[in-house]
Amino acid sequence: MCGYKKNQSERVARRFGRPAYRRPKHNVPVNIIEEDSYFEAWVYCLTFGKEEVKISIAEDMIYISGRRQPKVDAPNFLLQEYPIKSFERYFELSHRADKEQVTAKFENGILKIHVPKTAAAQRGMQEVKIE
Repeated sequence: MCGYKKNQSERVARRFGRPAYRRPKHNVPVNIIEEDSYFEAWVYCLTFGKEEVKISIAEDMIYISGRRQPKVDAPNFLLQEYPIKSFERYFELSHRADKEQVTAKFENGILKIHVPKTAAAQRGMQEVKIE
């Protein structure tokens, strides 16, 4: 589902219309799994509601962001390990991903993004007959 390329944040900025100089906020954990017929990403965006989260796909990139206004403007944190106002994550989609069939659902603070593989990518190994 994903890979990393140099200058990826600049590529994402151009595709999703945000300033290139802005540092992405990689502050929510994500688990990505690969099965025979699909990829799935679990984005742990606790305290965010589904109406506060946005998913966009442009070319070979998927961009996930969340933005909300917290109840307290300046909490007096002793330790902060997850965002309270906003987050951003983006990943490069594999050429095997079927970008037209991406679905998402929100369950208990976890955004589950299901990315099916293309039919060609799902074909198993083929045995070649030797003559």
